Amino acid sequence: MARGFFDTLGLSVDAESVYRVMLREPKLRVEEIADRVQLLSGHLDDALDELTRLGLLQPSWERPGESHLIDPEISLTSLVASHEADLLQRQHAIAAGRAEVSELIAEYGFRNGSSRRPEIKYLFGLDDIRTQIGVLGRECVSDVMAFVDGGPQTKENMEASRPQDQAVLARAVRMRSIYLESLANDPNTLAYVNWLVGEGASIRTIPVVPLRMIIFDRQRALLPVQIDDTAMGAMVVRQGSIITALCALFEKFWEEAAPLGVPPEREDDGLSRQELSLLRLMAEGNTDDVCARKLGISLRTERRLAAELMGRLGAKSRFQAGVLAQRVGWLADDTSTAR
Repeated sequence: MARGFFDTLGLSVDAESVYRVMLREPKLRVEEIADRVQLLSGHLDDALDELTRLGLLQPSWERPGESHLIDPEISLTSLVASHEADLLQRQHAIAAGRAEVSELIAEYGFRNGSSRRPEIKYLFGLDDIRTQIGVLGRECVSDVMAFVDGGPQTKENMEASRPQDQAVLARAVRMRSIYLESLANDPNTLAYVNWLVGEGASIRTIPVVPLRMIIFDRQRALLPVQIDDTAMGAMVVRQGSIITALCALFEKFWEEAAPLGVPPEREDDGLSRQELSLLRLMAEGNTDDVCARKLGISLRTERRLAAELMGRLGAKSRFQAGVLAQRVGWLADDTSTAR
C-alpha cells in the first residue's frame, strides 16, 4: 500500500513503519520490533499507542504487556469505513454550506444593486478591484485588451500587476495594451512596459486614451463607474452588445496607435500628436488640470505646451486657441485624437 493511503487514514510515518513490520511478522515482541524499525523506546511506544487508538492493534491476552495485531481485513476495513462516513458527513456539510453561500451572494447582490442588473457587477475600493482583476486574469484563456490612462503608473500598481501579468502571459494569452504617449517621460513606467514586451505583450501609445478599461476574452470588461473619477469605483460588464462596442473601440484605437518606441510623428504643420490632442481638449473647454490628466503629463508641462500653442496661433485665451486651430485647419479632421 502506498504512503498516501496510510497518510489518509491518519497514520504517522513511525506508526506506518511499525505496522508494516508487524504485518510481515505478527509474532515479534516489542524489543524485536524496535530493532527492525530502529526507533527509540519512547517513539516506539507512541507508535504502538497510535495504532491501538486507530483500532489496528489491541492489548494481547496471551502476552501481557504486548500488543496483538488485529486481522487487517477487519481493522483496516473498519478504519476505511469510518473515514468514508466522516467524508460523507463533510460532503453533506459542504453541500449545505454551498447553499448558504449562494443565499449570501444573492443577498449581497441585492443590497448592492447587482441582482437588478445581473450583467453589471459593481466594485468599491482598491482591494475589491485588484482582487477582481486577479480573478479575471486567472480565468482568461485567449486575450486581454487594455486602455491604460493616468500617465506615470504608481509603484504599488506596478508591483501588484507584475505577478498577474506574468501569469497571464505565461499561458500564451495575447495581451495588448494602449498607454499614453507620455509614458516615455517616466523611467519607471517605461521600464515596466518594456518588461511586459519582453514577456510577450504588445504595447502601443496614443496621446489620449478615451477611458481606463480592461477587456478579458472579449466577454467581460472592467470599467470605471465614472470616467473622470476612478476613485468612485469600478464595474465588471458582461452584456454582449456593450462588450462588442468596447472591443470595436479598442481595435479602432489600436490601429491608429504607434508601436512602443516609435518617435512621435509630426503633421505637415509641425504639430505633434500630443499637441494636436491638447488643442482638441482646449477647444472642448477643458481646464489645465483636466488636460494634464488626460495627457498624463504634469500641470507645468501642460501649461508650457498650451502657452506655446497659443503663441503660435496668436490667441489670447485657451478657447480662442482651439477655435483658431480649427480655422487654420489644424483640427480639420476631428475624428480621432490618435492620428
